[in-house]
Amino acid sequence: MMADVTLDFACGLYDRTLALYTGEVKPEGFALNYLAIDDPRQIFDRLAGGREFDAAEFSSSELVSRHCAGDRSFVAIPVFPSRVFRHGFVTVNRRKGIRTPKDLEGKRIGVPLYTMTAAIFIRGMLQHEYGVDLSGVRWLQGAINTAGAHGNPTVPPMLKPVEIENNTTGRSLSDLLAAGEIDAIIGANLPDSMKTSPDVVRLFPDYHDVEKSYYRKTRIFPIMHLVAIRRRFYEAHPEAVVSFYDALCRSKERGLAKMRNLATLRYMLPWMSVDLDEIDEVFGGDPWPYGIVANRPTLTGLVTYLAEQGLIAEPPRIEDIFVPVGDDRS
Repeated sequence: MMADVTLDFACGLYDRTLALYTGEVKPEGFALNYLAIDDPRQIFDRLAGGREFDAAEFSSSELVSRHCAGDRSFVAIPVFPSRVFRHGFVTVNRRKGIRTPKDLEGKRIGVPLYTMTAAIFIRGMLQHEYGVDLSGVRWLQGAINTAGAHGNPTVPPMLKPVEIENNTTGRSLSDLLAAGEIDAIIGANLPDSMKTSPDVVRLFPDYHDVEKSYYRKTRIFPIMHLVAIRRRFYEAHPEAVVSFYDALCRSKERGLAKMRNLATLRYMLPWMSVDLDEIDEVFGGDPWPYGIVANRPTLTGLVTYLAEQGLIAEPPRIEDIFVPVGDDRS
């Protein structure tokens, strides 16, 4: 039926997608060309700017912002290659007297991109869980561990004014934090100066326990990336997209089963059995669910934060973001 169809898919080589890359799991009815690229920003910029792939992992905030701005070049399926709790990615210069989240108010904070998903979830968490008023923060935007910008995104303009300056100092945000020229950094990575400067520390030193409590309270496990598909491909081959979703689900299940084989440890985690016990206790056995239903609290949080932070006018219906696949099909 779709024997002559090939889908080019750009994605990092994650344990949950590895079986698709190796061919252990094959989608039914079409050929998959898995392009393993371990630089997400490169994937995003090449998909959005150059339309280089049929499908790719893509920034969840960028997809929603485009959707709400009327750009329907892409559709999404509720598969989430990257999720990360973000409390541990708030770093501060402790000489600046920052001891609690509220101490961030009015400070100068570095961020790779104000619109990046990690920053959106961090700001949402700080506002909703700790009452932090970020309206007076001055944002310095740039790469964390190198000089210059973080990628070349093409995102819709902000809908409300925010004080954002681009880093043109010729130094990284990490170096500026160690020197005390900015007060904190939020983002998707940690500054190298954590290893070299005793002044650069996490705001939440006990972030593991804090994140578990946060998840139990909110059911939010922040979704960084979803899978975006060019609308042209979807409209031409909707049955291939459904088959693709099913294959991604089977690949994830294969990865989860292999992780649970403790006869030989698949990953370089010496206490893997402890980690698996924690997954069972906190997540009920599956920390990486796909589909809308299991992820509604996280997706609702994302669109709420996007609206509150001026990236979209109002939160869209979650069902309008994704095409119907799997259990979400009517």
